[in-house]
Amino acid sequence: MLPVLLDQVGLAGMVVTADALHAVRSHAQYLHGRGAHYVLTVKPNQKALHAQLARLPWAQIPVAHQSKDRGHGRRETRTLKKTAVADAAGCGGKGLLFPYAQQAIRITRTRTVHSGGKTKRSTETAYAITSLTAMHATGEQIADVVRGHWGVENRLHHVRDVTWDEDRCQIRTGQGPQVMASLRNLAISILRQTGHTNIAAGLRHHAHNPTRPLNAVLTS
Repeated sequence: MLPVLLDQVGLAGMVVTADALHAVRSHAQYLHGRGAHYVLTVKPNQKALHAQLARLPWAQIPVAHQSKDRGHGRRETRTLKKTAVADAAGCGGKGLLFPYAQQAIRITRTRTVHSGGKTKRSTETAYAITSLTAMHATGEQIADVVRGHWGVENRLHHVRDVTWDEDRCQIRTGQGPQVMASLRNLAISILRQTGHTNIAAGLRHHAHNPTRPLNAVLTS
């Protein structure tokens, strides 16, 4: 459905981000044909491509950008490395198995959480590919693009999955799922516009007084 959706908007000169579901050759070819660049997350569902990215000599590649966030007892460091690659089709089969790929990206997220007198540390590694060359985008610019994509995931999809428990919804026929998804998105938007940064807390706040939801709708 990605081409069906994006056929409705102008893409020339734009950078399109998408999660691992869309890291497929047909989508890269579609975006290139529309004059757009891509930044696509790659996970093990694309086994060959993911293995190629993991085998790159990351230890020898310098850090292109690093950022740190701190808050609510949590500290997170994101380290981005990137390296030029080539499309296998254009270099005798020796490049990445993905059309129009120009750079490979590795982002390592190290998280430290202090809670209850205990400290927990975790590390997560994510890979991505992009049709942007090193001249098109610096490490900081790519990091901003990736962070923007994760922001959509955290502010919308994660809320729908966790707070609304959407996957267990029993409405599955006809237009019902689309209608319910639209209503959930609308509720999230109203809560954010009325100052709620934590959607779960916002729902609890409105559940305590039946007049609050109506006031929120009227003032948003």
